[in-house]
Amino acid sequence: MRSHFLQSFPSSRLRRLRQSSWIRSLTAETQISPADLVWSIIIHDGNTPRIPVAAMPGVDRLNLDEAVKAAERAEALGIPAIAMFPHIHPDRKDEAGTESLNPDGLVPRAIKAMKAAAPNVGIICDVALDPFTSHGHDGLIDEKGYVLNDETTAVLVEQALMQARAGADIVAPSDMMDGRVGALRKALEAQDLINTMILSYAAKYASGFYGPYREAIGSATALIGDKKTYQQDPANSDEALREVALDIQEGADMVMVKPGLPYLDIVQRVSETFAIPTLAFQVSGEYAMIQAAAQKGWIDGHRVMLETIVSFKRAGASGVVTYFADRIADTLSAGA
Repeated sequence: MRSHFLQSFPSSRLRRLRQSSWIRSLTAETQISPADLVWSIIIHDGNTPRIPVAAMPGVDRLNLDEAVKAAERAEALGIPAIAMFPHIHPDRKDEAGTESLNPDGLVPRAIKAMKAAAPNVGIICDVALDPFTSHGHDGLIDEKGYVLNDETTAVLVEQALMQARAGADIVAPSDMMDGRVGALRKALEAQDLINTMILSYAAKYASGFYGPYREAIGSATALIGDKKTYQQDPANSDEALREVALDIQEGADMVMVKPGLPYLDIVQRVSETFAIPTLAFQVSGEYAMIQAAAQKGWIDGHRVMLETIVSFKRAGASGVVTYFADRIADTLSAGA
């Protein structure tokens, strides 16, 4: 009976290439390395070295000294870039986000300190007003609470110029104002900041996955209303391609899809359609869900952490912005 079965079995046994770790490694279609990672960190302006973010177990707000250590750690681990996001004290917030333009503020001081400590680590700066506004929106608002497009863009240009002058390698507009990439590129060229790169959050969705981040930067309780009038509708896919096409035309060097895991189809469509460096952001809600389930013992958090990065790369992402970056790089360096 067995011999008859063996004679009739197809010649291809796909499990042959799964039987040992060495052959699985040799035939893996997708490989990940520390060079695929951007480490997302939260910084704060205070003396306390690290302030835990309750909604993001394992993530702390870092003061300047700790941010410098993070840059040095990234360099040692082979992580090519850090994306930093500021927690601004409420006393420094106002409706216009004035602190975002302060050349002596937290962000420019962090840029200078991190670049001095680890010059080979790229520094990516968020261009948006939500960490700085008392109302929690990414831009200026009118008397009805509507976010003003062109007036906001003018402020974002000044914010990005300030960041670039401080030494930021990449400015990353995450605000989703129409035309802001073109305005940024024109201003950077005019100021002879021709090597400053623009990473556009070209397809940023009005998502429910941002909650823990808003706690981390202190905008959760301040946010008035929602961001559906400027961030993309989660129901739309073709619209993302239009957004990306416009940002490339306006001068973006790279584009971002945000959030990550729920939008892998968008990552794939963008990377295949435009063949431009495409990053995915594994946002705070994705991070928090993995950590919470792991703490409950419902999943192997370490294994899922790595599996998610593989999924981003498999979908076509050039790199992944993630709060797990240092832990992933540690694991890869250890050969696990």
